[in-house]
Amino acid sequence: MAKCGLVWFKNDLRLHDNEALTKASEACETLVFCYCIEKKDFEILELGFRRVDVVRFRFLEQSLLDLKKNLKSLGVHLIIGEVSALVTIPELIEKYGITDVYAEEEYASYELDLVNKLIHELPKTNFHFFWGKTLYHQDDIPFSIPDIPLTSKAFRIPVGNQAAPRKTFSRPTQLNEVPNIKNKPFPAYSIYGFDEDEYKNAKPLLKGGETAALERLEYYTFKSELLTGYRWSRNKSDGLDYSSKFSPYLALGCISAREIYEKVIDYEKNVKKNQSTWWLVFELVWRDYFTFKAMRFGSSIFKTTGYKNKTMEWENDEAKFDKWCKGNTGIPFIDAHMRQLNQTGYMSNRGRVNCASYFVHDLKINWTWGAAYFEAKLIDYDVSSNWMNWHMQAFEIWYTNPVHQSNKYKAQDFIRKWVPELSDRNNIEVLIPWIFDIPAYPKPIQVYKKWDRAINLIQQLKVK
Repeated sequence: MAKCGLVWFKNDLRLHDNEALTKASEACETLVFCYCIEKKDFEILELGFRRVDVVRFRFLEQSLLDLKKNLKSLGVHLIIGEVSALVTIPELIEKYGITDVYAEEEYASYELDLVNKLIHELPKTNFHFFWGKTLYHQDDIPFSIPDIPLTSKAFRIPVGNQAAPRKTFSRPTQLNEVPNIKNKPFPAYSIYGFDEDEYKNAKPLLKGGETAALERLEYYTFKSELLTGYRWSRNKSDGLDYSSKFSPYLALGCISAREIYEKVIDYEKNVKKNQSTWWLVFELVWRDYFTFKAMRFGSSIFKTTGYKNKTMEWENDEAKFDKWCKGNTGIPFIDAHMRQLNQTGYMSNRGRVNCASYFVHDLKINWTWGAAYFEAKLIDYDVSSNWMNWHMQAFEIWYTNPVHQSNKYKAQDFIRKWVPELSDRNNIEVLIPWIFDIPAYPKPIQVYKKWDRAINLIQQLKVK
């Protein structure tokens, strides 16, 4: 009996290096291609905001429209379900006589729950899942998941010595689709509760999609050679070129970690091999480590006590939480980064560290609230990277002083850009505005004594 396959795209929105797509095209006579938006992802949480906000929605929309375009270039169509995979996939299976479903393998509890419900509802359908989220395949690392080390070094060195990234899969040149499938418009934003103004005003920092991802990879490496300086520029906060900006594309699978790795190796051979090229690969391996570590500890990474079951005292002041979310804490370095996040869906690594540290150690708010807010906003939201980084900030990383950091990284221009109330202030006023009379800008929630030394150093700056 001839197989009719369904390629179920999830966070693998690409044609290159897509094992599920490759295996489906090899095994099946005809194919159907789909992506399913989960409407419940856009519902309002108890904390007062959506699980996925409008900027993330726009980035997803851009990425899916690009995938749709790329599939069309091969003569096939992308069906986009608007409610849930639990609705769309059974309908497609019945309508087209689909025998087999091909998809990327999941590991986090929320996503696994959806997959398991679908499998349970479709006992006569064959499901095939393929691992594609990490640089190193989960079957190739020298650890079983229950034995993933507790430190990155204990993971990274054995993996580097005993494993190698698998080769990428080629982009298909031909796909055979079930006849008579027609294009439909992308689902309306209003279905997910967004109004016209917030939809039109949502402008992700980067354009979504595989096409843009591959263009960014080529630009950051061979076209501009910015990769050569990555190690020394990565701690900046503003602009497109201080860091690779691959993370949003990795998050939705518009590009694969292996594709980036192969490009970096090629760059090292033909342009430059230095600390920067090593560091970029290191970041990919760190991302792997968080993924496998999250697999080890499961849903405990979402709990307030974390996987170490630590208890901390939280004040959970909702007014302070609201000010932090909106970028109205009165601490310019924090507010600038939070406003950047709210408007663009992106924040630098430096910003994330500072905003999380301030949230946990100064405001003393339950770290899971902050992690949930980042999940709502970040276009590069990755379940492991987000929740594990917040977990580390709450329980494992030392305190970061946002006043000192704003001075250390010369953040005046960055602050002026994102906090217009301070746009005409000098280099001292813009870092410690509470010392001066600036009615337009909020007074700080609190100025801590531990900031005194940093404040004194700023006051000694030359006025510009």
